[in-house]
Amino acid sequence: MWINRRISNKLKEITQSFPVVVVTGARQVGKTSLLAHVFPQWKLISLDYPSLASFANDNPEQFLKEHKPPLIIDEVQYAPQLFRYLKILVDKNRHLKGQYILTGSQKFVLMENVSESLSGRCAILELETLSLSEILAEIPAEISVHHQNQTLFDALIRGGFPEINADPTIDLSFYFESYLATYLERDIRNLLKVHNLRDFGRFVRACGFRSAQILNKAELAKDIGISPTTANDWLTILEASNQVFILEPWFSNKTKGLVKSPKIYLMDTGLLCHFYNIKSKEDFFQSPARGAIWETFVCSELRKYQQWQQGRPQLWMFRTLSQLEVDFMIQKGGRFHLIEAKLKETIEKKDARQLFDAQSLLGQENILSLNMITPTETVSSLEGGKIFIYPLDQLPKTLFE
Repeated sequence: MWINRRISNKLKEITQSFPVVVVTGARQVGKTSLLAHVFPQWKLISLDYPSLASFANDNPEQFLKEHKPPLIIDEVQYAPQLFRYLKILVDKNRHLKGQYILTGSQKFVLMENVSESLSGRCAILELETLSLSEILAEIPAEISVHHQNQTLFDALIRGGFPEINADPTIDLSFYFESYLATYLERDIRNLLKVHNLRDFGRFVRACGFRSAQILNKAELAKDIGISPTTANDWLTILEASNQVFILEPWFSNKTKGLVKSPKIYLMDTGLLCHFYNIKSKEDFFQSPARGAIWETFVCSELRKYQQWQQGRPQLWMFRTLSQLEVDFMIQKGGRFHLIEAKLKETIEKKDARQLFDAQSLLGQENILSLNMITPTETVSSLEGGKIFIYPLDQLPKTLFE
């Protein structure tokens, strides 16, 4: 079953403006399937096959002679010698757009080669897992109308990997354990030379259990029994391979007393629920981590909305030393949309206290809107339209444009 991706139109537009497009993203987010679907007339070569990867890396000039553009090269990081020859070919025909699309699951290695050889010649697009709106769009209307809240939490628990959503019979525990094993063996051992996979696997889970929390690297390192330097290196690996997202805090020299430590989020709530052994809506609401998981879900959705927009608005968190916190800030021209993730269907004025306090601190003239994202089914407002309340699949474009 094919699930339509909202980023498809943006992908088409970018290929008409650049000779090379680089598509990154975690394993199994659907990069290859998306490109094959959007560009069926392009030739697609996968360097996942060792023999092809060796040929492309050892004989890059001959490889590119045999495979003419328009060409999609999948998992291109396995042939780093290709990049120099791609640069030569692109420079010969710089006026031609849409010559090559390169994909890679390991951004850490891929981007190093891109920055060395293709800087200024390519556009970079990150593909995330499926968004909630993409998942719900595939559910028959009669089901989504009568069981919308149930499907919302099904999506949260299953996560956004396309294969899981295309085949509802997949055993989630088996899928996620296999995913982790593949990720550790291929990306971590082979590409980044992390030798202690057992400790690294524990580190991934420890990061998951801290999702939606302030990141304390020293505490994280202590819990796993590794050095702070190693913890920092491993976090870089997780971020570069799109397994975690580090949300930086907004701060200004004019605003004193702000926390400058970031928050960490696991990228997919399906994997996060797997770590917590959450398999149903009932499990979710009985879990002490339900608030953090909901915030992680909201963060993941905001990132996807953010990437669909041309301007890529900046996403921040906000927290003061006195514990005043707003989950998310979207910056636009020096002013802000403030957003709280709230796991409540019925919102009262007291639930918006943090938003009002942050607005007072930052100055009402600097705030574009106050918003709450909840597991509700309809858009509503509070306090005469001062607070907007949105379902997670109905976020307005005005937040991101």
